[in-house]
Amino acid sequence: SIKWIKMDFATYAMKGQRPKRSLEKSSYSYADMSADDHMAYCGSTMLNAATEFHKLHLKVNGQGSHAAHLALGELYEGIPGLMDAVLEGYQGAAEVILDCSEYNSEQIVLKSVEDAVSYIRELSSKVTMLQQMIPYSEVVNDLDNLKSLFISVKYKLLFLK
Repeated sequence: SIKWIKMDFATYAMKGQRPKRSLEKSSYSYADMSADDHMAYCGSTMLNAATEFHKLHLKVNGQGSHAAHLALGELYEGIPGLMDAVLEGYQGAAEVILDCSEYNSEQIVLKSVEDAVSYIRELSSKVTMLQQMIPYSEVVNDLDNLKSLFISVKYKLLFLK
């Protein structure tokens, strides 16, 4: 389970460049991460997730596979654009440049539609936790758009066969 930290508004609203943490990629702790770090990590995770959903989209078969194929297509096509809006909005609001490539998010392999649904639930939960850290309502709204995509695709994967 991820442990998210809370920061005061003054820290979020700081103007100008923030000092860069030198966290070892393999050893950083969620408790040591700033809101900027969490946002960059989320960006990396979501962009990697889009790739994994794309891989599953290409190999899904059997009963209900056409509906799953289409739904997963919506997901892998939608995540990058929505996440781009989130990251650009955050960078503009916080006046900081994030480096998503600094974070190697967890590697996941989706083997089934059930795995995809489970991962969608996990990602949505992570986004909800991130929203609680962000003081910029515009960015929170952009994250809501990402969650809306998740719940729409989850509905299609669960009920449209």
